[in-house]
Amino acid sequence: MKIGYAILLLALAAALPTSHAQEWPARPVRIVVAFPPGGLTDVLARTLAQRLSEEFGQQFFVDNRAGGAGGTIGIEFVVNSRPDGYTTIVLPASFAAAPAVYKLSFDPIKGIAPIAMIAASPFVLVVHPAVKANNLKELIELARAKPGALNFGSSGVGTDLHLALELFRQLTGTNLVHVPYKGIAPALNDLLGGAIQLMLSTPLSAAVHVKSGKLRALAVTGEQRSPAMPDLPSISELVPGYSARAWFGLGAPAGTPNEIVSRLNQSVAQILNQPEMQERLRAGGVEPAHSTPEEFSRVIARDFAMWSNVIKTGNIKAD
Repeated sequence: MKIGYAILLLALAAALPTSHAQEWPARPVRIVVAFPPGGLTDVLARTLAQRLSEEFGQQFFVDNRAGGAGGTIGIEFVVNSRPDGYTTIVLPASFAAAPAVYKLSFDPIKGIAPIAMIAASPFVLVVHPAVKANNLKELIELARAKPGALNFGSSGVGTDLHLALELFRQLTGTNLVHVPYKGIAPALNDLLGGAIQLMLSTPLSAAVHVKSGKLRALAVTGEQRSPAMPDLPSISELVPGYSARAWFGLGAPAGTPNEIVSRLNQSVAQILNQPEMQERLRAGGVEPAHSTPEEFSRVIARDFAMWSNVIKTGNIKAD
């Protein structure tokens, strides 16, 4: 009798996690964005929140937890949250560099469970019209001829916009001076005003200024040319081994039940397959880029290794 009762208890215990996952979500789900409202990460999170709310019949809401430090304040909040499926986060590519740049009291990579990639896009290398370079080759020649004369802006130390140009600087042997800003908007404003000479930008942010002639686009950072900008060469065509791109993905605290991670991954895949969603993402300058949790984990590991080497070689330290 006692043995039968023990077996029954074990069977019930084994069934509990699945039952809990099936009931999820029974209340609103938080999507953390570690940056202020209005940026691309925030826009993607709000678009995804709307679609997930419709998919699950439960509210998914965006919680902006900005505070500098490359978004690590928001990431720390998620790492320390209960892994119950009610806290998630939209991560940008700079997430993979955070452990190499900042002295953290936590391990963001081990502390976050990858769920799915959402979107990806190359950056666009843009220069002020006053820069005497009409193409990438001329820019490299100019930078080598005048070391320290060209300043490039970014959205902050250790961000993807910073590290992608730092990698370019290292591979080309040029002396470009980094000027960090608190976001892409103020950096772009200074580029338009001529206070800095070049920067990487998202395609959407650069497009209107390139069309008006206020900026000149020289190349994209992906391994290949972008279908959206086929006339622009990829940097890798002139700089072998160069590749950098922006990506955005959904994550949750480590230990979040696999059943919930799987359900979210499948839902993200269905949402990204919707033609209307694809059009909306492309209008924002990014391409849908769904992945499995395992594939997303490999992307993070690859970028962490690459950016760690760039940071070490460049002796980059947080402000």
